[in-house]
Amino acid sequence: MNPSLRILMAGGGTGGHVYPALAIADALTQAAPHVHVAFAGTRDRLEATAVPKAGYAFHPITVSGFQRAWTLENLRFPLRLLEGLWDSWKLVRALEPAVVVGTGGYVAGPVLLAARLQGCPIVVQEQNAYPGVTNRLLGYLSTRVHVAFPEAEAYFPTADVRVTGNPTRQQLQQTTRAEGRAHIGMPEDATLLTVLGGSLGSAALNDALEASLGALLDRPNTYILWQTGTRYYEALHARIPSHPRLRMAPYLDRMDAAYAATDVALCRAGALTCSELLVTGTPAVLVPSPNVVADHQTKNAESMAAAGAARVLPEPRLSSELVAAVTALLDDASARAAMTRAAQQLARPEAAAVIARDICSIARAHSSSPTPHA
Repeated sequence: MNPSLRILMAGGGTGGHVYPALAIADALTQAAPHVHVAFAGTRDRLEATAVPKAGYAFHPITVSGFQRAWTLENLRFPLRLLEGLWDSWKLVRALEPAVVVGTGGYVAGPVLLAARLQGCPIVVQEQNAYPGVTNRLLGYLSTRVHVAFPEAEAYFPTADVRVTGNPTRQQLQQTTRAEGRAHIGMPEDATLLTVLGGSLGSAALNDALEASLGALLDRPNTYILWQTGTRYYEALHARIPSHPRLRMAPYLDRMDAAYAATDVALCRAGALTCSELLVTGTPAVLVPSPNVVADHQTKNAESMAAAGAARVLPEPRLSSELVAAVTALLDDASARAAMTRAAQQLARPEAAAVIARDICSIARAHSSSPTPHA
């Protein structure tokens, strides 16, 4: 590939958009070591710190989303949109990327639109079974759309769609169970329940687990790894007594170790979490958040449950059924093994590499085309 060829990634706001983009970027640099990958994102969200930390150039774009509930901030939306389009137009013009890749979030819209208006091919990567509005609209302009769940194909009727899975970090597949258990500090023969509420945390999961701790820790061979989220850790840590089989943390830096050690995960059903559960083969009880757009977490969870890779516990039943739901799996090794096999059949551990190769192919075709940029 031409050493001067540039790929621009656009996506952000949450880890579900940022980390797949970083996984694709890593795969691109491995597939074509001389390719230059840069990122466009917002100034005040996760991508502003995660992207430079990963070693990639970061270009901030002025953009904000339209709030579905009425707010005075919506009055500024048209101006912000124009600012974002202008920033994006200048960035695309300056970088002259061979391909622009969008992984979702508000910033992907203006950046990919500016690229397409300048004659640059765009590629969309959709993480959820129910695509977001931005990606659905961009699908009409895309050279290719990569989706993680087969259910998402129907939302891109005019696009060239490929079911490739969600890109995940390679490290998740490289840590052994023994290494994970050693990192957490627990014996090989114990059972581990890991509770994941996301980086900020889930009040519903935290409240239900706090009420159920006594019953769960009464089981002499059960350990609990509890990722509380940064918003809730201090208060929970202050009021919950320490226990030799309870590990609490605001955030888990070593997710590879956590997944490798886990027997059962209790967690939300965000796209990134679901994909990580699949590639690690981790049995899970999924509690979809009811507070997300179009209830897309329920669609993610139902897709995994239909394949036998997870069980779904709706949030209204969480408090009353948590103990029964997780102990049923902790006590049934054969059921867990079946879920692991189902997850591995659904998993696409090479998703990042497959998407990267496709982007490289599109980039080569575009760079060799005699048609100039608009």
